This record gives sequence, C-alpha cells and structure tokens, in this order.
Amino acid sequence: MDWLDAYAGSEQVVKYLHQVYKFDKLYVLTNIMPSEKIKKIFGDTPVFIKSTRLSLFGSKFRIALPLFPLFLKQLQIKEENALIISVTHSVVKGVSYNTNNSKHISYLVARNLKYVWEEKELYFKGIKKLGSIFIPYLRRFDVKMSKKPTAIFSVSNFVSKWAKLKYNRKIITINPPVNIDDFDFNANKEDFYISVGRLEPYKRYDLLIDAFNKNGKKLIIIGDGSLMESLRQKANSNIDFKGFLFPEKYKDFLKKAKAFIFCGKEDFGIALLEPQVCGTPVIAYGDGGAMDTVLDKKTGVIYNDQTVDSLREAIDLFEQSVFDYDTIRKHALGFSIDNFKSKFQENVAEVLA
Repeated sequence: MDWLDAYAGSEQVVKYLHQVYKFDKLYVLTNIMPSEKIKKIFGDTPVFIKSTRLSLFGSKFRIALPLFPLFLKQLQIKEENALIISVTHSVVKGVSYNTNNSKHISYLVARNLKYVWEEKELYFKGIKKLGSIFIPYLRRFDVKMSKKPTAIFSVSNFVSKWAKLKYNRKIITINPPVNIDDFDFNANKEDFYISVGRLEPYKRYDLLIDAFNKNGKKLIIIGDGSLMESLRQKANSNIDFKGFLFPEKYKDFLKKAKAFIFCGKEDFGIALLEPQVCGTPVIAYGDGGAMDTVLDKKTGVIYNDQTVDSLREAIDLFEQSVFDYDTIRKHALGFSIDNFKSKFQENVAEVLA
C-alpha cells in the first residue's frame, strides 16, 4: 500500500485480499493509522509493517509529494519466490523487489498520481502551486515505475483505459466489491432523493444544489467536507444536510430513497453500488467508474454532460421511467466480495502460470 492513514476503500481491498493470501508483511511509505483500525484490516493475524522515514512528517506527509520517489527507495523486498501484491493510487507499484522467481501484481485502485496528471489544477493551487515545478519529473517517474510489476490490474475500465494510454501496458480490469451483507433490500421507496459523499469540489455538489434549488424536490445529502458551509448557505429549504453518518445510520436512507444521485467522476465509486444493493436506482454522470456499475435505463439513468440542465433532464427522465428494484439488486450482487476474490485469484493464477 502507499500509506496507512484512514480506513477507506483501499484498506478494504487489502482486507479482502488478506483473507485470501494471508500476507505476513505490509510495506508502506508511512503508517499513521491507529492500531484498532489496522486490526479491522488484518484481524488478529500478526503482520509486520515496514514503513519509511516519511513517517517523520506525521499527518502532513502529503506535502512531501516531490520526495515520494526518494522514500520509495527505502522499501525493498528482498525475499525470493515472493508473491507481491501492491494496492496503489500513488507510487508503490514501483517498489523494488528481488526478481529471482518473485512475481509482482499491482492493483490500481485509482489513476496513479492523478494529482500530477489530469487533476494537477485541483491540487497545485495557492502556495502549493510552487510545487508544480516537480510535475514533469513526477510524471516521468510514474511512467518508469509502471514497468516494474509483472502484471497490472485496475478497478475499472476507466482506470484501465487511462493506464494503457499512460503506461503502454496491458491492464486487466477487476472491479472491487461492495459488502452486500451491509445493505438491506427495500421495494417501498419514499419521495426523496439522496446523495452520499465527501463535500469536495471534484464531487460537483454545486450542480446538485443548483438543480434541486430549481426543481424544488426533496434531497438529502449525507457527508462532510470543505464545502459544507458554502453549500448549506446556497441551498433552499428542500435540501437537507445530515452531515457525516456511519454506514449503519445512512443505509436506512439509501434503501428508502427513490434514487441516489451522483454528479462527480470517480475512478470506481463503491458509493454507486451501495444503493443498488438496496434496490435503489442511481442517476449518475456518465464518465469514470460509473460506467462499470450503472446500467442505463435498467439500474438507473446516465446523463452525458456535467451541467445543471443535463442533470435536471436526467431527473425528469427518471421520474417518467419505471424500474424493477429486484433487477437493480440482482445486478449489484454481482459485485460481491466472493466474486471479487474469485476473479482476482483466477487472474493471479494466470500470471503465475
């Protein structure tokens, strides 16, 4: 893994892979995760965690981005005959290892180092703009490191297409799972829409607020982030902000909502599968990982332009349509943890052969 700091999507993927491969060592650039959260990944299994001097930066480690290549050199896997699986959104696909009968499978859970590629304007702004002088170097480093793994898998067709273009390598798509046991099916929908996620610029909650300010329909937004106050001030009374809620609390809203709405572009987006497990349709912008998870006019509505007008048209089309909630749930069940493990093992076996 690139680092341990929060229990999120990457950490859940490692958890499921550990259940299959029983890792005995974990290599990370830095580890600032509390031990109780590490236990959520590995259970009671003792796992040796090797980190680098990046840990000296504490929770501010991201400011050392230009130095990541130097810290990566401190991670060297010396064992022979090792099966190495890197779960990465940043740099650890380039970890050094003993090539004597060892195999390295790298699983891209996002476009790697996307903050120096398409999203550089989002990250290098204000005082951080000074760091943009390192972008050409980090791009070259990223491409060079992509040659190290024996094989590369990715979370979505969107990321696979991106990686093929940037790295000029064959990429195998293996969608990550949703924990289908965590969400209950419900065919009795109520008259409100819902959106769940971090309230950050790239999620495009501004479009969602503008659309519902105009149509007056009831919308519940669950999540927190840097835009919370500005969005609240902008929103009309038909929009209800619940703030951050743990899954055991927000899943009740997911199963009762008439539809889940998503305006951003994610590399995959587990959040789009959770409502579908409940039988709830999804209205989503037609780019990124949404194209792997939402079936247009079957499990939801895909709209093509990231604009208020396009979103409003999608909502109108949704309200004129009829959806089979059982079909939606059946589709989502295909993204189960067991199916993920099985597909991952099959593809690893092919690489080892």
